[in-house]
Amino acid sequence: MAEMGSKGVTAGKIASNVQKKLTRAQEKVLQKLGKADETKDEQFEQCVQNFNKQLTEGTRLQKDLRTYLASVKAMHEASKKLNECLQEVYEPDWPGRDEANKIAENNDLLWMDYHQKLVDQALLTMDTYLGQFPDIKSRIAKRGRKLVDYDSARHHYESLQTAKKKDEAKIAKAEEELIKAQKVFEEMNVDLQEELPSLWNSRVGFYVNTFQSIAGLEENFHKEMSKLNQNLNDVLVSLEKQHGSNTFTIKTQPRKKSKLFSRLRRKKNSDNAPAKGNKSPSPPDGSPAATPEIRVNHEPEPAGGATPGATLPKSPSQSSLPAVVVETFPATVNGTVEGGSGAGRLDLPPGFMFKVQAQHDYTATDTDELQLKAGDVVLVIPFQNPEEQDEGWLMGVKESDWNQHKELEKCRGVFPENFTERVP
Repeated sequence: MAEMGSKGVTAGKIASNVQKKLTRAQEKVLQKLGKADETKDEQFEQCVQNFNKQLTEGTRLQKDLRTYLASVKAMHEASKKLNECLQEVYEPDWPGRDEANKIAENNDLLWMDYHQKLVDQALLTMDTYLGQFPDIKSRIAKRGRKLVDYDSARHHYESLQTAKKKDEAKIAKAEEELIKAQKVFEEMNVDLQEELPSLWNSRVGFYVNTFQSIAGLEENFHKEMSKLNQNLNDVLVSLEKQHGSNTFTIKTQPRKKSKLFSRLRRKKNSDNAPAKGNKSPSPPDGSPAATPEIRVNHEPEPAGGATPGATLPKSPSQSSLPAVVVETFPATVNGTVEGGSGAGRLDLPPGFMFKVQAQHDYTATDTDELQLKAGDVVLVIPFQNPEEQDEGWLMGVKESDWNQHKELEKCRGVFPENFTERVP
């Protein structure tokens, strides 16, 4: 029986709520059609507009504050990674290592403290501020429904009073319902009329406190971070002073084919080496054997179709080099052509591409590499076998060696490109 009574009460309540919604809907239709007037309160409507504006602004501020906090956290992680990198590259024997590590730890703690204070003093306050809006919004909506009930009861009472046949019992009941609806509405209306303006005015103080907190926290954070950065700068300046005379180590690209090239060159040298006791002296500079002759054909093409140009004969020191064909060009082609009758001198090695100058000393680590001193000029030439060239390495001959010996096979070698700089 109790269950049936409970179910009956529930069903009755649902039916009552449905009837209220139908009555309110009917009242709204009559008001829109102009068949019933609607209670207007312009002052309250302005309060509602201010409330909605305040809610929109607060929601946006909350969203942007969360984005700011996420950015602070991301910057914290990036700063932490950067300090970890410094700790890894800071070698154990360098002075100031312990100080640098301590600074990195303090840097991490400072970021954590800054983020937590932003959460406590800004975000949580923001959440509390916005926490009051849902309840007030619900009450505004309920006040609107009670206003419809009040207007409906008022219209019903007025219609009974103006009817030709008056039913005093119905009029009395309608008046009672009207008084009840009016009382409920006015209680809610009065509370909101007092609360909404106060809430609207509170936004100024809240915005001031929120942004003052953020600005103050950020100011203190940057002051402390500036001190840490200055301390780190002092440590690095001290390191620079103690190691100022040392040049930075420039690492070369790893070579994969250096051993192969070295073996090929040693084999070729052993194959071309003269018998003991029969070694001929190196020809002096400028002799025909040391400087290949170049013939430039200025005559028109013969009837037989011979190709214009001339071929450089091989010298004893260049027996392994391919013949170089020089076509008909002006008197200077990547070098100097001398002699009035066509005989001249080539001052640059065959295949010369460009010059570079060593910017740093380089100590050769294999027999096929050039030993460089800062300032050495190197004449760059192509690899005989392009497959032997490693990334970041060039083939060349030091200009001083070439001018002295003119023996490409003995003088050439590979060197790291990043130790040099191209020159005209």
